[in-house]
Amino acid sequence: MRQATITRTTSETRIEVTLNLDGTGVYDNQTGVGFFDHMLDQLSRHSLIDMTIRADGDLQIDDHHTVEDTGIAIGQALVQALGDKRGIRRYGSFLLAMDDSLVRTALDLSARPYLVWNVDFPSAKIGTFDTELVREFFQALSTHGGITLHVDRLHGLNSHHIAEAAFKSVARALREAVEPDPRMAGVLPSTKGAL
Repeated sequence: MRQATITRTTSETRIEVTLNLDGTGVYDNQTGVGFFDHMLDQLSRHSLIDMTIRADGDLQIDDHHTVEDTGIAIGQALVQALGDKRGIRRYGSFLLAMDDSLVRTALDLSARPYLVWNVDFPSAKIGTFDTELVREFFQALSTHGGITLHVDRLHGLNSHHIAEAAFKSVARALREAVEPDPRMAGVLPSTKGAL
């Protein structure tokens, strides 16, 4: 069973994440940050990873700690659920169009975290949500999930569409990468002998 539950508690946040990599994209995400919940729902639905998230953060300050710490906990849960990574595809990529926006993602579940982020937003806010937190989330996910992650905005005029296209594009690439490869059953997708 490729499932995991992570609880992360600091003086700023308490985050609980439960993932099932072999799900159907069922989600129940409650972080107290409305737009972020909407993005996490997209991440779950389009990756087909069942996801339940509860976050209690210091939102009286701002959304930063909640968003970043949720990314950390999701990354840690991914690592736990993937185990030794035998039999997975490991790599994923997706080019996603959403209205005016076009976002390309390529990723490697390499255990070597690295983020290349070429996504600019025309506005600093989406409602009350700081657009700079989109990058913070993916930085935390990449670092704690051991993911080499490249995300590029090729087109986009509307900040909401750009952010949503980024989450959906990463989700579809992640879906591909975590899927079992029937030609590699029980085999580690690396010549190094470890991932």
